[in-house]
Amino acid sequence: MRRACITGGGGFIGSNLADRLLADGVEVVVVDDFRTGRRAFLADALERPSFRLVEGDVQQSAILEDAFTGCDWVFHLQANADVRHGLEHPQLDLEQNTIATSKVLEAMRHCGVANILFSSTGSVYGEPEVFPTPENAPFPVQTSLYGASKLACEGLIEAYAVGYEITGLICRFVSILGERYTHGHVIDFYRALRSDPSRITVLGDGHQEKSYLYVQDCVTAMLSAARHHEGRGGAHLYNLGTEETVVVDDSLALITTQMGCSPNVEHTGGARGWTGDSPLIRLDTTKIRSLGWAPELSIKEAIVRTVDWLDDHEDIWSTSEEGQR
Repeated sequence: MRRACITGGGGFIGSNLADRLLADGVEVVVVDDFRTGRRAFLADALERPSFRLVEGDVQQSAILEDAFTGCDWVFHLQANADVRHGLEHPQLDLEQNTIATSKVLEAMRHCGVANILFSSTGSVYGEPEVFPTPENAPFPVQTSLYGASKLACEGLIEAYAVGYEITGLICRFVSILGERYTHGHVIDFYRALRSDPSRITVLGDGHQEKSYLYVQDCVTAMLSAARHHEGRGGAHLYNLGTEETVVVDDSLALITTQMGCSPNVEHTGGARGWTGDSPLIRLDTTKIRSLGWAPELSIKEAIVRTVDWLDDHEDIWSTSEEGQR
């Protein structure tokens, strides 16, 4: 890997990936329009001569081709990741996820970029019948527009990998936690408790089981897969997560303990917090572990580290839009 472009590189995962690649001696180009990304996340990267920022929308082909020229990898992380509110703006997932991915693939083809890693999601499994859920699990009915749009992206990448002989890596993430975290239930709880530490409302019955992965473990897994498959062609699927889960009420207890508060907890009721909220997420990570990868932090450790980071970054929790991957 010599030169890589990261779409959405000003975001939570993308900026951490950019720092890691730069530290490894890789030239990095970031494309971001900063609708959700943060310029401050790229402060260290911007000081490096091997880094270039291209500010713009990934749906603009000219911007993509400018950024992709000379690259051997594209890490396509840009996306609308708002699962919970997806039904309120049903075209957004199609436009910012599926159509944008089509634009990325075409720009790669025109620029001769041979490798792509795509950030997909465990949401494509909907509500599966097999746990832990492997990459080859039968797909049930899609339960969110977000998951459906990501699954369409996967199909496009697989077709390009076959038709144009590129390497297409598809990584199905669980939710990611850690430094530069800006959306999801941990920050939603944190923000609510900073506003009123005496009470908090939990969507659903609080018994939903979620899986999370620390951002640096996520970056390491992505790079392990990329280096293993670089230049080999074909499409390859990997689940990225841990072998454990955490119950929503238990994660809230960790957060309140770390924040030093004891709120009255109210539940809205039901097995799902919203339409498309899966009551249980647990992915089989045997395949990525076969490459020698394993997470270094547990879910509990990742939650604590995230809360500590939010304590030091009021500008993030006080202004971030709510959302849930």
